[in-house]
Amino acid sequence: MKTFVLGLVVVAGIMSSCSPKAKEETTLSGLNPKKFQAEIDGKQAGLYTLKNSAGMEVCITNFGGRIVSVLVPDKHGNRKDVVLGFDSLADYRNIPSDFGASIGRYANRIAQGRIEIDGETIQLPQNNYGHCLHGGPEGWQYQMYEANQIDGTTLELTRFSPDGDQNFPGNVRAKVRFHLTDDNAIDIQYEAVTDKKTVINMTNHSYFNLSGNPAVAATDHLLYVNADGYTPVDSTFMTTGEIVPVAGTPMDFIQPKEIGREIDRYDFVQLKNGNGYDHNFVLNTKGDLSTVAARLSSPESGIVLEVYTDEPGIQVYTGNFLDGTVKGKKGVVYNQRASVCLETQHFPDSPNKPRWPSVYLEPGQTYSSRCIYKFSVEK
Repeated sequence: MKTFVLGLVVVAGIMSSCSPKAKEETTLSGLNPKKFQAEIDGKQAGLYTLKNSAGMEVCITNFGGRIVSVLVPDKHGNRKDVVLGFDSLADYRNIPSDFGASIGRYANRIAQGRIEIDGETIQLPQNNYGHCLHGGPEGWQYQMYEANQIDGTTLELTRFSPDGDQNFPGNVRAKVRFHLTDDNAIDIQYEAVTDKKTVINMTNHSYFNLSGNPAVAATDHLLYVNADGYTPVDSTFMTTGEIVPVAGTPMDFIQPKEIGREIDRYDFVQLKNGNGYDHNFVLNTKGDLSTVAARLSSPESGIVLEVYTDEPGIQVYTGNFLDGTVKGKKGVVYNQRASVCLETQHFPDSPNKPRWPSVYLEPGQTYSSRCIYKFSVEK
């Protein structure tokens, strides 16, 4: 009897050693969570998955607070990943990008990297044509957030940004809360507090291609922006301080139109300056979260994205600087205009434009901002 049992054990051991290696578990979008595990600056990075009852999936890493994948059904019921990104944490760390990031402390540009607070001029990093872009070269998109997955549909990320972080004043505690609703919306809520007067302007920088095929440009997407005006830029992408009407120009998206219809009209100086669309639109919504701020749709997939926000502006960026040198998820090459970004925000360079909505945050105040990306299908 003992010999028989031993024989079974030996045979089982042989069968185990000869059996194929168990397949590693992946998300519905095909991501391997193990490729997002690492210790960075003493904090544990990982991949967090949100799912709803409708079958939608959103994957987020706490490195940079980045949305890595958004899986939604198309008009045929097939699920498509509609955001650009990478398959591993190593790529996010080694290839500079803003893909899916939670941007801070200040989204967009600050002229010459200078702000004035209570009569003191503060010099910030100059990392884009002499300006400070997205909080500087070591902005929050390249830093770690602490993660707390509250439940299967909610993830809360927090970050402590010390006084002098990229030379911004004040110890700031920031929070980004992602909630996936059952009606296929990603509800993003931002909060921040400070112990010293500072500036705050947070956003999400997801690159959307609603066809689900980022190998093909998103210029066929239809875009609606609920804005009668926009803030023009100079040749260094810096706002001039004006707010001008969109009417009668290629900037007019009050009536939905294909993004590519006029994008190459470089006889229109703003498209030449922006190398395409890379502009802040002044929303008509007046902070009303029940009113659509922007709507993007893919005729190929039928997938629709509606954006709701309490912010006064939205940056429309059409992936103009993607140049085919970066390979993203599943080895797809990201060429120019492979995506569209819709970044809810206060206006660029608001600290130096006193007539524009203020971005200053005082001790005792709480910064708050909300952006809802709601997905649906039109057949």
